[in-house]
Amino acid sequence: MQNLIITGAAGFIGSALCRYLRGQRLARVIGIDKMGYAASRAALAALGNDADFRLIEADICDGARMAALLDKHAPDGILHLAAETHVDRSIDGPREFLQANIVGTFTLLEAARGYLAQAPEEKRRAFRFLHVSTDEVYGSIEDGARAAENAPYAPNSPYAASKAASDHLARAWHKTYGLPVVTSHSSNNYGPFQFPEKLIPLMIIKARRGENMPVYGKGLNVRDWLYVEDHAEALWRIFSKGRAGETYNVGSDTGMRNIDLVENICALLDEMLPDSKHRPRKNLITFVADRPGHDERYALDCGKLKAELGWSPRTKLADGLRKTTAWYLANGDWCEEMRARYKGERLGQITGTARR
Repeated sequence: MQNLIITGAAGFIGSALCRYLRGQRLARVIGIDKMGYAASRAALAALGNDADFRLIEADICDGARMAALLDKHAPDGILHLAAETHVDRSIDGPREFLQANIVGTFTLLEAARGYLAQAPEEKRRAFRFLHVSTDEVYGSIEDGARAAENAPYAPNSPYAASKAASDHLARAWHKTYGLPVVTSHSSNNYGPFQFPEKLIPLMIIKARRGENMPVYGKGLNVRDWLYVEDHAEALWRIFSKGRAGETYNVGSDTGMRNIDLVENICALLDEMLPDSKHRPRKNLITFVADRPGHDERYALDCGKLKAELGWSPRTKLADGLRKTTAWYLANGDWCEEMRARYKGERLGQITGTARR
């Protein structure tokens, strides 16, 4: 069984990947996380008694620490998910995103390069470095089109620009130094344990409490929604079977306008909480000033992943949204803990209500 390092292991997607790998007994996992504001030990509680899982608090920007951890644990691969991810925060404070996403990725790539330089030939041949990125590097996609892996980069937010830069670093370290890097770009993720600054959990939590549900602009921006457990399975497929030097898009081919998604959440909550005084919850939807540089539409062409590696999403959006809404309703204590770290503010001012 392989020893794998997963960075960002206590984050939303990272913790889902850890649970998947250990649940399927696919690898021994050393999780690394600096335990920032969005990290959740509760997301890893199911692995608390697992002798083949370990969580280490460390910052990927600490080169000496990364090198020491690689030397100590002798991994067969790295799955790199550690990143600052929230676009709103990147607009308010881009420096932290450049540090974590660019400097952090550079530091980890260099640590991996140094580790492999001293590793036995068999270890070098089998090693993989999976760099996990986002569809946002492609920018806004015209209606009817989809971004394939060779689409030009056009990042429009500090977050997207920082991820685009880290993608280029990963590619350069493969081309220049021969580091066996494979890259993935995923669409918007959702599911249990997602920090409530993100759209879906924010809307569920606010609607449950009867608070205004802020939607940027008129809610016409289109996103493709990928259930996080499906993404975890795809990442393992890409890591274990993908070709070094290649990029694979991961999505669900389920484009939906933000306003339609939010209204679906309202309908689910009205159904699940029939006695609530806040019904109908779509009356809580409130438009706020649009986010600067807000991309109109994301859409990925995932044909390469399906054709080469045989992956397709298992979870339809309607089913995943229902499971996710039910999870947040059943885990109020976790939501309140996270809410204490983030009060639910969004950029922009109220411009009108979305009642109809």
